[in-house]
Amino acid sequence: MLEVLMNYPIPAGSPIMCYECNSATNSLCAQKVLPDSLKRNCSEHDRGVTHTLCRKMVQHIDHEINGQLPVSRVIRSCGWDETKYKGACYHRAGYGGRQEVCSCSKDFCNGSVDFTPLLTLTLGTAAMAVLKYLVQ
Repeated sequence: MLEVLMNYPIPAGSPIMCYECNSATNSLCAQKVLPDSLKRNCSEHDRGVTHTLCRKMVQHIDHEINGQLPVSRVIRSCGWDETKYKGACYHRAGYGGRQEVCSCSKDFCNGSVDFTPLLTLTLGTAAMAVLKYLVQ
């Protein structure tokens, strides 16, 4: 139910509003409660695309790379995505780092909401359904 509410589509013609920031350049971006100064009307972007969602990325640089110490950062932005990841979370990992990316389509949904419990609940429910099926 919570997932449905978080991903309720914005009516056509309504610009989506998101938080935009990068904790590498603005420490407020990593806060649990975000200030209004980070709010952005995504229609203000002039990138030639219609922004349809908000995105939150948490990047973890796990090893020293090019003299930079390990660090975690939060990046919040307007976005667009017409793939299977629209309105979902996914993880990517590679040499020296990993990132968790979540997108949603409700105003300011990339704020302080922690997507981890939602992802855990979804995966846990799916696992319980599979287990119930196997036990029968």
